[in-house]
Amino acid sequence: MKLSIIKFVALFSVVSVARTAEAQIPSSEYAARRTALAQKLQNGILVALGTGEPEEDFLSFFQNSQFNYLTGFNEPNAALVMVIKDGAISGTPMLFVQPSDPGREVWTGHRLGLAGVKTTLGFDGRNIATLKHVVDSLAAGGGATTLFTVGNFNREPPLSRDDQTVATLIGGNAGLTVKQANADVLTLRRVKTAAELDFIRRAVNITVGAQRDAMRMIEPGMNEFEVQSLIEYDFRRNGADRPSFSTIVGSGPNSTTLHYNADDRFIDQNDVIVMDIGASYRGYAADVTRTVPASGKFSPIQRDIYTAVRAAQAAGEQAGKVNGAGREMSDAANASLDQSLSRLGLIEQPGATYDCDPGSARQCAQRSLYYMHSLGHGIGLDVHDPGASSSNGTLVPGSAFTIEPGVYVRSNLLEIIPNTPKNQAMISKIRPAVQKYANIGVRIEDDYIVTPTGIEWISRAPREIDEVEAMMKEKWTGPSPRDASTVEAYRSTGRRVP
Repeated sequence: MKLSIIKFVALFSVVSVARTAEAQIPSSEYAARRTALAQKLQNGILVALGTGEPEEDFLSFFQNSQFNYLTGFNEPNAALVMVIKDGAISGTPMLFVQPSDPGREVWTGHRLGLAGVKTTLGFDGRNIATLKHVVDSLAAGGGATTLFTVGNFNREPPLSRDDQTVATLIGGNAGLTVKQANADVLTLRRVKTAAELDFIRRAVNITVGAQRDAMRMIEPGMNEFEVQSLIEYDFRRNGADRPSFSTIVGSGPNSTTLHYNADDRFIDQNDVIVMDIGASYRGYAADVTRTVPASGKFSPIQRDIYTAVRAAQAAGEQAGKVNGAGREMSDAANASLDQSLSRLGLIEQPGATYDCDPGSARQCAQRSLYYMHSLGHGIGLDVHDPGASSSNGTLVPGSAFTIEPGVYVRSNLLEIIPNTPKNQAMISKIRPAVQKYANIGVRIEDDYIVTPTGIEWISRAPREIDEVEAMMKEKWTGPSPRDASTVEAYRSTGRRVP
């Protein structure tokens, strides 16, 4: 479908990688983030808490995004402390870490240690065991009255590890007022820098390659976990840290479950398969979904639903403008879906509603019977990252987001709708279409970056019906050769801590 309003830049993956091979996140960028946070907080002591050590040594460790954003430090049990006066950082920020311990490192791997923190990252390295003592000293001698905290906090009991840490820190410091600064960090994360966008592009390129390989391999009779295994193999062999979320490979009825990730059903000839996948590259996430027919060719009824979803995505794309409202994209996609669902007989007419509670107190769009999520979300250090998206906010340059309409026709839909007179009248009209399209779920999701001159579609996996069918006709000869330029970029870029 032609995109006439929004400017999409067609970049092949290898071109994108070559163009940005020099990009990385230098220490100066992390320092600028901390300076910007200090300007927001003005006066006080900031304590940002990293993720704790896994309960067992053999479990994987992943740093939390807030701490990663401020430090780039990727070891457990760490804390950042800054004294902030009149919107500026006073002295050198302190990074509290586990000291080097060869006896322990034989189990867990090399630690940077106090000296390494200073020479490699430029922090004042401190032993994490002294965190309480240092905060007490700062509170007593520096005149600070506010302790700003960044971490993983629970709103209700039981207390998280970070809640418990903060409770310990304020013990004996009755004059300290505690304020969470998570929201301030999230605000800073909304607009991505060039280095961040480069990592997002790389994550997307790896994900697109996995989508292509999966399309080539899929055939009736294989299990969903075979497809999952190939996808995640492609991720790692091309330099991804890991999947950025649990890989979704849902066939047949599983295609109508939004966050299905059991991935253990055998694929039938008449199924569609939803593959919602994303690689994480140096902590930055991709999120790309494709829906394909197990047979390699869309049946007429599969084509009906797929065409409706693709038209909605195109409508959303066309409505997007640099510095425009994300809501305009969502409104356009909703209007398109209403037209398509009405034409297919799945809703009574565009704009039609139904009773969405047994008492008929609330009215919901009939569209939401099949499309119950928003059009998209921001992407970045988290797969659902702060920032403008196709559903909210203003699409300022530096925004990275998804567009992901879907239609999911659940086989039990008519049995779970509230039993009211209005709904019974609706059900009598839509029942034939629901039965016709039952167990067909379609989602098409792409990733986009807002530049000063346009909105760039960066996840260029096949998505038109003829493109998907052509890809599935290609002979499967094993995984595609790894992208050597992407792997080399992993070796030479990014902020690597031994």
